[in-house]
Amino acid sequence: MRRGFFGILALAAALSFGCASALHAADYPDHPVKIIVPFPAGGSTDIAGRIVAQKLSERLHQQFFIEDIGGAGGNIGMAAAARSPGDGYTILFASSSIVVNPNLYKNMPFDVDRDFIPVTKLGASPNSWAVNADFPAKTMKELIDVIKAHPGKYSVASPGNGTTPSLAIEMLKQGFGLNFVTVPFAGGGPMAQSVMGGFTPITCAATTTVVGLIKSGKVRALALGSRQRLETLPDVPTLAEVGINGQDSETMVGVFVPAGTSQAVVDLLQKQIAEIVHLPDVKKRLLEIATIPDGDSSADFAAYVKSEIAKWKRVIEIGKIDKI
Repeated sequence: MRRGFFGILALAAALSFGCASALHAADYPDHPVKIIVPFPAGGSTDIAGRIVAQKLSERLHQQFFIEDIGGAGGNIGMAAAARSPGDGYTILFASSSIVVNPNLYKNMPFDVDRDFIPVTKLGASPNSWAVNADFPAKTMKELIDVIKAHPGKYSVASPGNGTTPSLAIEMLKQGFGLNFVTVPFAGGGPMAQSVMGGFTPITCAATTTVVGLIKSGKVRALALGSRQRLETLPDVPTLAEVGINGQDSETMVGVFVPAGTSQAVVDLLQKQIAEIVHLPDVKKRLLEIATIPDGDSSADFAAYVKSEIAKWKRVIEIGKIDKI
């Protein structure tokens, strides 16, 4: 009798917890939601974040607002998100720094596996190989041949150490045994100016940074590191299309929540963001900044994060890149 009584209590408690969880998901959000972007305002992650935040606010009838927390290659903002409660009211919109930094920094202030739940990949800008308009190479294979024929002669500009374009440059060097000088700049703006001026005639950059220059003819795009072409640059082939495999790279915008966030909230955010990024007006705005919309499942995004961490770890180790 006593055992039966406690069994009934346990069942009642379980049902009560289940109802409370369902109620929480049904009521979410009931106050403003903070989206942390771990970079200064105006960058591609911030722009994409604001586009999606506006739609989330409209669809879920609550304010989703951006808080830009820059510094340390994104680590300061990502650490702030990792320390936040897992209640659904803090969301992280991270760039590819979240999959690069764990193997680039000596002391990481968070652990990706332990501290975050992957929600979805909002989208990604393929890293593009481009050259000064007067540079002789017209294709990616011609570029590789020119560099091979003149070892040590050419310089390749990157938007900064530790970015996926800088690691894509290293990956090409490793894959083809190339000898050139890599010149890191403090961001995409100075890098683009140097390429246009011919001081560093070759670059690999997130296409977001150079799409305007490509369209204007000020630089010439040779190939994209994505698996598909960009609708906004339909004449630029992918690396795979020109026979260069194993060199894919992109700069993504990924959505994460702190560990402990309920599955119901994760599922809701994933569903909403996946729908939002494919709305015609949102897709148009994302493609304007050379970001291909995605919205994959949480499970697929988690697998992507794991594979990206492993890929860049190999590049960093083989290249003997010093940790920061």
